[in-house]
Parts: sequence; structure tokens; C-alpha cells
Amino acid sequence: MSSSRIILLVEDNPDDVDLTQRAFQRAGVTHPLEVVEDGMDALDYLFGRGVFSHRRHEPLPSLVLLDLKLPRLGGHEVLRQIRADPRTRFLPVVILTSSDEEKDLVESYSHGCNSYVRKPVSYNEFVEAARQLGVYWLELNRSPLPGVSG
Repeated sequence: MSSSRIILLVEDNPDDVDLTQRAFQRAGVTHPLEVVEDGMDALDYLFGRGVFSHRRHEPLPSLVLLDLKLPRLGGHEVLRQIRADPRTRFLPVVILTSSDEEKDLVESYSHGCNSYVRKPVSYNEFVEAARQLGVYWLELNRSPLPGVSG
């Protein structure tokens, strides 16, 4: 896979960040992985605000992996704001969460997520999930956003 497109991981658990980084490496997903730890930082990153103002004119990431349980601003609200803005309306957002609650699944799709993936319990399953996410969203999927399609 090419390493030109950025993946934004929105995850507050350092162990899950490390696991995701290692799983992507092992799965051969070589795209740069940018990490933010809460919902406010995710929106600031995407919209080039605050400490991420240097990103104002940078391209959007090709994929957002969004946890639901986040400090300061939860994943559902982050997703709602992403979909409400014309600049990010079509940005691929995959919910990557440990939640198995039906209400989280329904709410995520109601707010426009592209996919809902429950974090696998085993490392090998997580590696396979990372590989499939990378192949599908970064190589096969076509996006209406410039520079985002696979």
C-alpha cells in the first residue's frame, strides 16, 4: 500500500493506540497514522483550529477511526459535527470502539458513520481487522473528496 494518505485515529486509551499502531504495521498498512486523544482535538485537527491551526490548508485525512467514549467531547458529537460541515461531510469515518451496545450502533449510523467496527478482543483478529480496514478504505473505496479516494 502507498503511504501518502493519512489516517486520523481518535483514541484516548494509550494501550489501544499502541495496539492499533502495531496492528497496522503488522498488517502492512503503511499510511501515516496521526493520533488525537479527545473529541475536541479531533475537530480542531480536521478544521485546522487551535493547536492544529497549521493544518488549516492541509488536506483532510483519508480516513478517520473514531472511538465513541472520549474525554471533553464524545464520538457521537464529533461525528455529528463532521457530517454537519460541508468540508468534511463525505470524509470516511469508521467507528472503532469496544462498545457492543445496540444504541451506540444505531446512533453512529444515524449520525452518518460509514462503518461500525467493534474492536476485536484477540490481537490476531485486530491485525486482520486493521488489514481489511486499510485495504478497503484506503485502496478500494472511492470518495467524492479530492485526494481521498483509493
